[in-house]
Amino acid sequence: MVVREIQPGDNAGIAEVIRDVLIHDMGAPKKGTAYEDPSVDFMYEAYSAERSVYFVIADEGTIIGGGGIAALAGGDGTVCELQKMYFRKQARGLGLGRRIMELCLDKARDFGFEHCYIETMPYMEAAQQLYLKSGFRYLDAPMGNTGHSSCPVWMLKTL
Repeated sequence: MVVREIQPGDNAGIAEVIRDVLIHDMGAPKKGTAYEDPSVDFMYEAYSAERSVYFVIADEGTIIGGGGIAALAGGDGTVCELQKMYFRKQARGLGLGRRIMELCLDKARDFGFEHCYIETMPYMEAAQQLYLKSGFRYLDAPMGNTGHSSCPVWMLKTL
């Protein structure tokens, strides 16, 4: 398996992973989640913006997961958001989530962000455990303007 920055030809593959994992593996609603984000179909272009990056995991050329960071929408410029971290079943339990997250957090520090924010679902317990072990703490209210109204768990990490 190869971990690398997203390339233009990865758009369809990562969009399929995100939507498939959200609906079939996580049972998440389409409305108010990353499923309906317009950027999901244009991830390479979305993460070509300044102070953002997206990493994918490719297994023999097939995209099986990824995650990225970008400035928090509606934020003050000091907070980034860990975004669209989704992995097919064969990528889970191998430490790849931690690796992607660490790459993203390192880039966030390089980009000058002071904090990293994430939103998730209550039943995504394994993800929450990873975030807690990495220094994220729960918040009582959401930050920014992500549009993810169906994600009621909010966490923040000081970089």
